[in-house]
Amino acid sequence: MTANQTPASTPKTTVLMGKGKLAVQVAQWFHDSPAHHLAYVVPVIPEPTWTDSLKDWADANGVPVVASGHYRDLPEPEGGQWPLVMSVFYDKIIRQKFIDKCTRILNLHNGPLPKYRGVSPINWALKNNEPSHGVTIHEILAGVDNGPVVAQVRFSIHPDIDEVRDVYGRCLAFGWELFRQTAPRLDQIPAVPQDEAAATFYHSRDNHLLGERRYFTRAESV
Repeated sequence: MTANQTPASTPKTTVLMGKGKLAVQVAQWFHDSPAHHLAYVVPVIPEPTWTDSLKDWADANGVPVVASGHYRDLPEPEGGQWPLVMSVFYDKIIRQKFIDKCTRILNLHNGPLPKYRGVSPINWALKNNEPSHGVTIHEILAGVDNGPVVAQVRFSIHPDIDEVRDVYGRCLAFGWELFRQTAPRLDQIPAVPQDEAAATFYHSRDNHLLGERRYFTRAESV
């Protein structure tokens, strides 16, 4: 090494948890990034059949998979902590014991936090005739979607004509762009605590109240 050279930084060991097309895009980004080493993928099991398979992507790219789909089955991290864990539509609540094993753990949520914490945020936004929706990257704390916000994008929706699948597709597109622009600067972006006074939350046990907005299209509820 010459006097003008500096040692290359060590790639940040990264774990990705989640499902579907956007999770695959995020996995590919980490896999291609010289600043990251994608060490494990934790897919939602069983995987949905209507979208891309994160497990298939991992198998094709030689990335180890946690076959159970549960983060608790990850091996113990070297040095006691995972430098970065990213969740993209993962289906399990992350407990404090695992959070403590992460230097940083983030979630990409299909809603404009602090509004629409919990499940089915798109469905509820359309049910409530919202004029806009959003996608949020936030830190994970004990609780549900309540961690400080790292980045967010909002966009128009049109409840009179939009189906859930329309807004879901928009969330994928805006979510990918948000991640792609945010990920290279994660270490430089301060996270901002959410306004608890503005928070709303929906539980899966409330899904029966969605009526015609319960499914991807209103026709499916008939």
